[in-house]
Amino acid sequence: MDKRVVGSDTVRMLKLGHPWIITDNFTRRWPVGKAGDLVQLTDEADNPLAVAMLDPEDRIVARILSFKQMKLDQDWLSRKLKTAIELRKNHADLESCTAYRLVNAEGDNLPGLTIDRYDSFLMLQLYCEGWRPYLRLITLVLQELLSPVGIYEKRRPRNTRELEAVSDTKKYGRLLSGRAAPRRLEVTENGLKFLVSLEEGLDTGLFLDQRENRRNIFHRFTGRRFLNLFAYTGAFSVAAAAANAKSVTSVDISQGYTEWNRENFKANGIKTDRHRFIVGDCMEKLAELSSSRERFDIILMDPPSFSTSGKGRFTTRGGTSDLVAASLPLLVDGGLLICSSNHRKTDLPEYLKELRRGALQTGSDLRVIQQTGQPADFPYPVTFPDGRYLKYMICAKG
Repeated sequence: MDKRVVGSDTVRMLKLGHPWIITDNFTRRWPVGKAGDLVQLTDEADNPLAVAMLDPEDRIVARILSFKQMKLDQDWLSRKLKTAIELRKNHADLESCTAYRLVNAEGDNLPGLTIDRYDSFLMLQLYCEGWRPYLRLITLVLQELLSPVGIYEKRRPRNTRELEAVSDTKKYGRLLSGRAAPRRLEVTENGLKFLVSLEEGLDTGLFLDQRENRRNIFHRFTGRRFLNLFAYTGAFSVAAAAANAKSVTSVDISQGYTEWNRENFKANGIKTDRHRFIVGDCMEKLAELSSSRERFDIILMDPPSFSTSGKGRFTTRGGTSDLVAASLPLLVDGGLLICSSNHRKTDLPEYLKELRRGALQTGSDLRVIQQTGQPADFPYPVTFPDGRYLKYMICAKG
């Protein structure tokens, strides 16, 4: 195994248990390597530190697989996957659920690799191209341990931020082994049915990390008027309607996702006569709803960390405060504003500042009454705080 020398800053981070090697002056002097090569990291005195997987074209040039000697073979990978499966079995509340995360990258000591279960199918995503040479090995071990009907990879293009929000029908998924899934595969979550796509779109149509948040707010929807911004395929909207919300208004810029939202309503036998599906830019539609003097009891904003529309761009930093300010006038006193973000580069204190700026713009009293993150099938190491990415705040308007 080839050696790679790292500098004192990286040595310090490794001793703190951080799993990433970020490009710096030391890594730029490394010999040329290929994605997937395993290397022995050492300090400048040649002391061994960790075994890492190379991804030379990425800003994260290497990811730590072990702080001990190891070989990436079938036995090693099988042990890692068995540990991940056991964690879900013992600690994740997956009753009435056929869609959840099986491997959460750094949280399961397989940095850069995620594996999700969708009913009888599995979906891999590679956040590190170093795993690509091992795809056949991964599928082999998964077949032996879980016998899935089929295994897919959902590719993640490096220019994700530049893609239009309406690119929901482009095929990014491909079948690696087994039988192909239907175009819309039905899964269950909290006893509700949702349709996912293992081929189309950048994502599958259901954000698994919000499962417990959807379940825990279920009781609040009954008899309430609910506005779902950036509704995507409507998982929160379906939950609200199933909980007998007085009305559900879903807003999303994508016509395709809005039709998918309707399909999810239909899959659950929910009539749509009391509910609205609005296609358009959320900020523009908030202005229209405000001018019509509409009011809601619960408003949810769960925007992508970065999105593009014909009118402009939304970013978590800066955009969130404007979104809060535009939403609060539509919320009744005592109503709930639910703010959610999966933006990894915005930590909780920064996010709270965005909420504060939005509240101050409107002179509103906004109090956090509950704050959660991702569920147990999305674990993260205490040595890797970046792994706690999901910020979900339930706020009451005073």
